[in-house]
Amino acid sequence: MKRWLFSAALAAFFAFLLLSVYVRQAVLFLVGIGLGATLAAARFGFTTGWRQLVTQRDPSGAAGQLLLLALAALLAMPLLGQFPELQAALGPPSISLIVGAFVFGIAMQVADGCGSGTLYKAGLGFPLNMGILPLFALGSFLGASHLQGWLALGQVEPVGFVQSLGVPVALLVTGHLLLGLAALMRLWVGAGKTWFSKRWVWGSVFLAVFATLNLVLAGQPWGVVYGFGLWAGKLVTATGLFDPTANAFWSQASNAKHLSESVLLDVTSITNIGILAGALWVSMKKSSGGTNNQLQTLTAKQWAVGLLAGLVMGYSSRLAFGCNVGAMLSGISTGSLHGWIWLPLAFAGTLIGLKIRQAVFNDGNAE
Repeated sequence: MKRWLFSAALAAFFAFLLLSVYVRQAVLFLVGIGLGATLAAARFGFTTGWRQLVTQRDPSGAAGQLLLLALAALLAMPLLGQFPELQAALGPPSISLIVGAFVFGIAMQVADGCGSGTLYKAGLGFPLNMGILPLFALGSFLGASHLQGWLALGQVEPVGFVQSLGVPVALLVTGHLLLGLAALMRLWVGAGKTWFSKRWVWGSVFLAVFATLNLVLAGQPWGVVYGFGLWAGKLVTATGLFDPTANAFWSQASNAKHLSESVLLDVTSITNIGILAGALWVSMKKSSGGTNNQLQTLTAKQWAVGLLAGLVMGYSSRLAFGCNVGAMLSGISTGSLHGWIWLPLAFAGTLIGLKIRQAVFNDGNAE
């Protein structure tokens, strides 16, 4: 399809949302397009940044993520303090979080993409990520369905820095923790490294702005995983394979409402659709054929391992209350303690995931 024709289709869908659904959903669709276009054009991969830090001692990707976290916190925390109707991405510290974050860190390296990475790479036409997407959705649905049992293993109440400490102290604590991570990175990579590259810097700036717009418009931080699980949940419910009224998670009023109404009314789903569209729009200008060709030559074993990792990634992301976006970016930038618990556990999992990826794919440096 020609790029101008696809742009016209996006404009038509925006008009449909504006006139037939809800103004907020139409604007959130545009925010999603901006997120997807930024992720794809900048190749802003959370998974890639961590992999390059570990395998190449290249800090540029991880430094870009630290910059993103700092900018997003500077924008989000004052808004949360000023407008109490806005929600922070609070998750309870729990056994579920510990297990989910660690396992997610393993799976995302094997699958070569986190939640947002799977979306934008699927939009770019990467075959493995296109195959992973529905399995990620299924895993997210299953994880949500089992979440109550995992939480029964042990949890404490969520802790929000903005709510408990106030905006100035929350920003100070967040800033010092980010500087601490930067110091640890400096010890690992050594001297003489390039810390900031153009694409990671402009990508972090645009993502911080779009994430803030999502917070203001949706009333909640940017997330990815819930939309995936909802898609699978609507499908299995419609086919009669699942009774949501018998499940602790899906029988909750808000979740039951989302299952019963149009997917276009869910704020996470509409931004996910926008991310796919934005990445596809970028792909029409910027060819990524080299990577696509590489993925098309995967063996049956590699496909099986990659797809299984996608299913596990979806399941574990629900246990961890989000992925690199919903738990790390949105959690940390809105002052949630669970985001700071998620990050080191997921990074520890990444160290194992890289070894598995190298053994199966013989490639520790995929994009």
